[in-house]
Amino acid sequence: MGGIAAFTAADAAHKKQRHEKKRILMLRRLYDWTLSLAARPSAEIWLAVIAFVESSVFLVPADVLFLPMALAKPEKAWRYAVIATVASVLGGIAGWMLGYYAFEALAKPVLEFYGKLDAFEAMRTSVDYSTVVLLLVTSGLAHLPPIKIVTILSGVAGINIWLFIISAILARGARFYLIALLLRRYGEPIREFIEKRLGLIAGVGAGVLIALYIAYKLLAH
Repeated sequence: MGGIAAFTAADAAHKKQRHEKKRILMLRRLYDWTLSLAARPSAEIWLAVIAFVESSVFLVPADVLFLPMALAKPEKAWRYAVIATVASVLGGIAGWMLGYYAFEALAKPVLEFYGKLDAFEAMRTSVDYSTVVLLLVTSGLAHLPPIKIVTILSGVAGINIWLFIISAILARGARFYLIALLLRRYGEPIREFIEKRLGLIAGVGAGVLIALYIAYKLLAH
């Protein structure tokens, strides 16, 4: 019996590993495909599409497309920031609706497909209303946690839709306009900083904000 159990466990682990490799390969292909859209005449439309779906069901961030577009045409950086912000907020509303109206039917399978369901469920059971609002800001600014998780969570938690929209506009707008400002001012030399360090800095800042909030909640009790 012990040998059968060990074999079954090993087989399950092997299948899980193969599934993870396939998921990583798929994400790499999605990333490359998204990056290729920047060179198309319809790039602005694709930017809106990617920014929209990123906030609800898509894993590749709109930054992947926004960066090369703004570098190729820096005079349009502000225009691209508007497109990305508006589409991202609309996508966030779609994510909220998925969580509020169709979690079991639609949102849950999406989270499971991306391997984010466990993280979502852990967060769902451990945060309150005010914490979700904070996460809306940190996810919009620094993808911490991934924005699609928080938009769906906001719907599940019943966050006021207008508060949600205002938070999304401020957070997503701040991120895209900051990137546009850096690209307009410094051009190509700042690209590596944005791709490799800006996310880290924003993530650290978001982490500190969350830690301070948790400390405040603990002290308040």
